[in-house]
Amino acid sequence: MFTILRTLINTPSVSGREEKIRELIKKYITPLCDEVYTDALGNLIAHKKGSLENAPKVMLCAHMDEIGFLVTFIEDDGFIRIAPVGGISPAAAAFSEVVSENGIAGVIVPDDTTKPADYKLDKFYIDIGAKNKKEAEKRVKIGDFFVCRPSLTRLVGKRIAGRPLDDRIGCAVLIDVAEYFTKNSHSCDLYYVFSVQEEVGCRGAKTAAFGISADFGLVFDVTGTGDVPTSKPMACKVGDGAAIKIKDTSVICHKDVVDKLIELAEANRINHQTEILTYGGTDTSAIQMTGSGAKVGALSIPSRYIHSGVELCDLSDAEACAKLAEKFIESI
Repeated sequence: MFTILRTLINTPSVSGREEKIRELIKKYITPLCDEVYTDALGNLIAHKKGSLENAPKVMLCAHMDEIGFLVTFIEDDGFIRIAPVGGISPAAAAFSEVVSENGIAGVIVPDDTTKPADYKLDKFYIDIGAKNKKEAEKRVKIGDFFVCRPSLTRLVGKRIAGRPLDDRIGCAVLIDVAEYFTKNSHSCDLYYVFSVQEEVGCRGAKTAAFGISADFGLVFDVTGTGDVPTSKPMACKVGDGAAIKIKDTSVICHKDVVDKLIELAEANRINHQTEILTYGGTDTSAIQMTGSGAKVGALSIPSRYIHSGVELCDLSDAEACAKLAEKFIESI
């Protein structure tokens, strides 16, 4: 999983500009499925037929976009003003290396007179080293995207740090599940969805769910933790296994799905924990409420420092999510 994750991470893909990561994932997923297509919004959807006719449809979803910055203005001295794409913490982004969708490197910094307590992105600019506006415009134009430079580092044991683990690690889990079902039978129809624009409102999952009209849904994404000094109390910990979502601010997962996931985890001795997230949301809510709705749950990978330059996860948690998803699919 680490090898695939490293490749996915090194392909920048801001919300609304997922073309490059979609083409990369397509190379991985196409040999594993019967049909692969892209819908009008840009979601990559891979269909793996089940062994039974008129079998239940299961939509498995991970988002392939990431947060970033949109170029709004280029000043006369060559500095680049930006707007956020997704939920960005200016303090976390300050003094980071960034790279544009076209490979132009730079750094993002606050205005000299701005104190940390007053950090807002309208007080920030990107410096690509240009001497003036004319030189900057040869490399960057209004509407281009930048992201914090991607990275991935192995830490102690199976722990890793870098960005954007949100949600490339979910995409890696989804590919791992797809590989499993090329060797193991399943009765239901599987739809692996790599969604777009999750970071700006879970838009892609909504259109994908409408087109598929699934009976069940399972989402793979990161979640917060309560295991660092002075953190907000939360039961999830890095390394304690797959986090079975019960609730976040956008969704209450279907009780039958939650209960089944817990039952399967206990029966198969898969490390797991339960998740109640008191902030944020995922594609789970979009799938649950689209069309006539679906029975939806989520398996989350506990992550420290989400939406920063040094997100931290444990690969054993991701592996537990994949194993539990496989058992859930086999149980339908």
